[in-house]
Amino acid sequence: MSTEIATGRDIALIDLLDRLLHGGVVLAGDITLAVADIDLVYVGLRALISSVATAEENGVPLP
Repeated sequence: MSTEIATGRDIALIDLLDRLLHGGVVLAGDITLAVADIDLVYVGLRALISSVATAEENGVPLP
């Protein structure tokens, strides 16, 4: 399986995953469910996706 990036060349999915894990990716998002301008539910998502080696190089504490 491959994907095409903006430059028009094909990259295998495993190569894309390798690049993401090598550099690390931070995902962040917020969802608020409200009715009549009253916030009922708030969900916040913060996730760091990286390889263990990259995390250790950047000083991220691992359990």
